[in-house]
Amino acid sequence: MSKLGDLGARLYRGEVGYDFIGKRKIWYSVSILITITAIVALAVRGLNLGIEFRGGAVFNVQQKISASVSQTQEFAEKASGHDAIVQTVGDKLRIQIGDLDTKEADRVKAELAKDLNIAPTKIDAELVGPSWGEQIANKAWTGLGIFMLLVVIYLAIAFEWRMAVAALIALIHDLTITVGIYALVGFEVTPGTVIGLLTILGYSLYDTVVVFDSLKEQTKDITKQTRWTYSDIANRSINGTLVRSINTTVVALLPVAGLLFIGGGFLGAGMLNDISLSLFVGLAAGAYSSIFIATPLVADLKEREPAMKALKKRVLAKRAKGEEPEAAEPQVRDDEDDELSEDAATAGAVVGQRRQQPSRGGRGKRK
Repeated sequence: MSKLGDLGARLYRGEVGYDFIGKRKIWYSVSILITITAIVALAVRGLNLGIEFRGGAVFNVQQKISASVSQTQEFAEKASGHDAIVQTVGDKLRIQIGDLDTKEADRVKAELAKDLNIAPTKIDAELVGPSWGEQIANKAWTGLGIFMLLVVIYLAIAFEWRMAVAALIALIHDLTITVGIYALVGFEVTPGTVIGLLTILGYSLYDTVVVFDSLKEQTKDITKQTRWTYSDIANRSINGTLVRSINTTVVALLPVAGLLFIGGGFLGAGMLNDISLSLFVGLAAGAYSSIFIATPLVADLKEREPAMKALKKRVLAKRAKGEEPEAAEPQVRDDEDDELSEDAATAGAVVGQRRQQPSRGGRGKRK
């Protein structure tokens, strides 16, 4: 078995582990700091909205030209008086200029054709009105709201409302970080970005539900035993699925990193940045939130219940008396099972003390 696989098996059995729940205040502080940074970046720098949201014109040059991308950008900004984004699509160019009406677009098209030394018919112009962009933005917000509502309803039915609240906070956490990164980096926000955001929310939710399912299974009849608190079992659930979460996240990030760093950066396919950055940041944030935010929040909410408080009091009292062994089985058992297992262990120890192996001499005489 590989070292990673052996570690995963030991984590699953509870032989080793890290106290994620016990250090939850550290994770909360880190998340709050990152979230504040993202909000400040969003407030100060704002988002670089694409023309699909703010309106403008797109000029597609249907002929290979001698001018470079930077020269074409200078020509476009000089002709329009606005910032321009120039992207390569194969051997052709795609020029985006915001805040242009029909008359201005015709004039810019003519000047671009003159500067690039091509016929005006070789440039296709597409206008996007601001009202259409506003409709797209409203539909994006509506879709996001419906998604969040369905998530809360599903988790409340399949698990419980505390898990639904924790998952919702984790999703908002992932969204805020991803949007804040877009504000810091200055990448253009397009409908592809919205698609990427919805995709990473689904992935983050999947990773969270895996931990929640393990937690739900291990906390059945938890109040019938006095060995583990709810936080103890929550911590075991995280450790038991830790290697699996890391593996799935790394495997998912590798192709997305190829899109972002090779396709968008090295090859210059700028349109890939629209969706790849949101996927890359969102996948990493989703894995973080499912481990360090969602499950610790559930443990905090659950241990506010009177039954969980009473259980914690009994467990701590038992441990204070030295009745709780340092190492124990990871499964949750009721009191009767605990007593049987303890009796069996005691009996085995007594038998082991009294048992004596026959000497070699005795075996030789019997022969």
